[in-house]
Amino acid sequence: MTDHHLYGTSTHTADELARLVGDRLGLVFTERDSDYRGITRDRRIEIQPNLIPGEDGDEDDLYAPDHPAAQALLLTTTPAPDPTLQARLRAVEGLHHLSRPDDATDDGRQRRR
Repeated sequence: MTDHHLYGTSTHTADELARLVGDRLGLVFTERDSDYRGITRDRRIEIQPNLIPGEDGDEDDLYAPDHPAAQALLLTTTPAPDPTLQARLRAVEGLHHLSRPDDATDDGRQRRR
């Protein structure tokens, strides 16, 4: 069963979060060309801004509207629960776990209630 988790931070930008998480996990993140999916590592961990730029001057949207204070998000997708990864991510200062696996949709976004 695929396991999804959503983390957020109001204290770090997506770039800063990628450096912090990369240092903690020994990973190198590469930036993908995407309007709202920013920095990724093997599709297992994605880091992106919460703000999705609007099109043609439209108002910007939030990827996680239930968490407007989070300026950067970290999404994990693993084939099975990975408590070691979750513990290491929770140890990153300023990074907070925002959703449980049963709160997530198939693409890792938080399900609306």
